[in-house]
Amino acid sequence: MTGSILISACLLGQPVRYDGKGKPLSHPALELFRAEGRLVSICPEMSAGMPVPRAPAEIEPGKTGEDVLDGKARVLDILGADVTAEFLTAADNALTLATERGCTVALLIDGSPSCGSLNLYDGHFSGNRKPGSGVTAARLRRAGIKVFAPSEMDALVQAVG
Repeated sequence: MTGSILISACLLGQPVRYDGKGKPLSHPALELFRAEGRLVSICPEMSAGMPVPRAPAEIEPGKTGEDVLDGKARVLDILGADVTAEFLTAADNALTLATERGCTVALLIDGSPSCGSLNLYDGHFSGNRKPGSGVTAARLRRAGIKVFAPSEMDALVQAVG
């Protein structure tokens, strides 16, 4: 059985998303993990000092979080501001917390330029998604932490026992 599980704070209903809302996930296993004290909550962007609410941000078109980590892409907000440094700090903060708390798995909100693990928005602020990982999800995976999206709860349950 795996110990702690890093989880996006918004999935616990905390109003930390760019729009000031949460996106609570309801699942029996999640309630069990919470009761067992295994959930380690973080909003990577807030940990990097980004405000709530904040302008929506997306990774440049055609790029992913891996590209951002490699210095080959930027994260831009809808107003054109470069927020790459904040997203890199956010990813580092999430990895530090996961490491300190012994998390070998993470449950992250999908679609986010930070936490997206299966897909993220296409960089055009069009509402369209593309396959790929956000910056935090990519950083965690590179460190050997298994990252799951809410749609993968059954696989997460099997992974943590």
